[in-house]
Amino acid sequence: MAETWDEARLIADGFERVYVELEWCDGPRAGLADVDGVPHYFEGKDYDAADEADEYNVWAASEDALALEREQWAIFARWNERFEAGMVNQDSQPGRGGTNARYDKLDVLLAPHRRAPDKAPRSGSYGQPTSDC
Repeated sequence: MAETWDEARLIADGFERVYVELEWCDGPRAGLADVDGVPHYFEGKDYDAADEADEYNVWAASEDALALEREQWAIFARWNERFEAGMVNQDSQPGRGGTNARYDKLDVLLAPHRRAPDKAPRSGSYGQPTSDC
């Protein structure tokens, strides 16, 4: 069973809010999270399962992009609840395209925000990878 955590306690312990996970492979590869309390996109670069730690490109996200990302994430989360309950199958997953018009429109609107600027800073590390993806 997964353990749940109190967000306020995690933030007090030095963690920051993750809004959206756009890609996951042995840990977060891309998404939107707070950095020093401000929403930023992050994108892992040069993933290698043998590396001790990963580096990420990080760039600020606008409030508009954050709102659109959260809307799209909510569409996915609602689908995932139905999927986990056995009410829908994998073919209806909104990220596949063509199954949810609003999700598809949000992909188009968010595409320019999700691209790292040429000079996006590289930052941080995230643990030890555990497998190939």
